[in-house]
Amino acid sequence: MVTSEAGRTEAEAGAAVAHGSAVDRLVAEIRELVARRALGIGDALPRERELGEMFGASRNTVREALTVLRAYGLIETRPKVGAVVADGHGEALRRLFSFHSGLSPDSFRDVQGFRRIVETGIGDMLVLSAGPADCDRLDAVNDRILTAATVAERAAADYAFHEALVDLAGNRTMLATYRLLRPVIEEIMRLGKAARPVQANTHEAHGRIVAALRARDRIAFAYRMSRHLEYGLQFLLNDEEGRRPGPALRPEAP
Repeated sequence: MVTSEAGRTEAEAGAAVAHGSAVDRLVAEIRELVARRALGIGDALPRERELGEMFGASRNTVREALTVLRAYGLIETRPKVGAVVADGHGEALRRLFSFHSGLSPDSFRDVQGFRRIVETGIGDMLVLSAGPADCDRLDAVNDRILTAATVAERAAADYAFHEALVDLAGNRTMLATYRLLRPVIEEIMRLGKAARPVQANTHEAHGRIVAALRARDRIAFAYRMSRHLEYGLQFLLNDEEGRRPGPALRPEAP
C-alpha cells in the first residue's frame, strides 16, 4: 500500500498529540498520587514498572512523565532509591519572593493574606467538626515548639501546627497548595524565633486558637488566627529599621 507524504505527516502528528496527552495525563495522575498518599520531601515514588501497571501506561510514557516532573523540580532521582519527591519548587518560590535579599513588608502581607484566607476560612468548618481528640492532637503538635532548640526547628514546629490545622479541614487540594508554600511560610516563621519569649508567645497563641476550637467559638478562632498571622510583622519592621527586638517583646493581644 502506498501512503502519501501528507498522509504520513498527519498520522505522525496525530500519534504525537495522542502520546503527549498520555504523558500529560500521567503527570497529573502521579501528582494526584503524591497528594493522596501525602508523600513528603524525600519520600520515594513507586518504581517505573509499578507506575506503568498502576496507571496502564507504557514504560516510555512513564519515563517522559517523570522527566516532566523532574524538569519542574517536583521530583529528583537518587541512587538505589529512584524517583523521590523533591523540594525544587521551594527554591523557585524563595527567588520569587526575594528572600535572599530580604523579605519586604508587602511580601509578608501577601503571603499572610493568602494564609488568612485559608486558615481563617476553615474556621467555620473546624469549630463544627473538630472533636476533643483532634484538639488534643493539635496541642501535642503545638508542644513541640517548646523543645525545639534551633531557629530552624522552631519554624518547622510552628509550620507543623498550622499544617495540622489545614489538614484537619479534609480538603486535599487546599492542603497540597499549602504544602507547596511551605518553604516561603517557614521563612516567615523564622522571624523573631531566635528570642525565647517569641517561642513562648507562639506556643501560647496556638493554644488560644485550639481553645477557641474546643469552645466552638468561630469568632474567637478568626480573631486569634488573624492576630497571630500579623505577629511576625513587628520583627520584620525592626530588622528593616536596623533594630533587633530586645528582651521586652510585645506579646500578642490576649
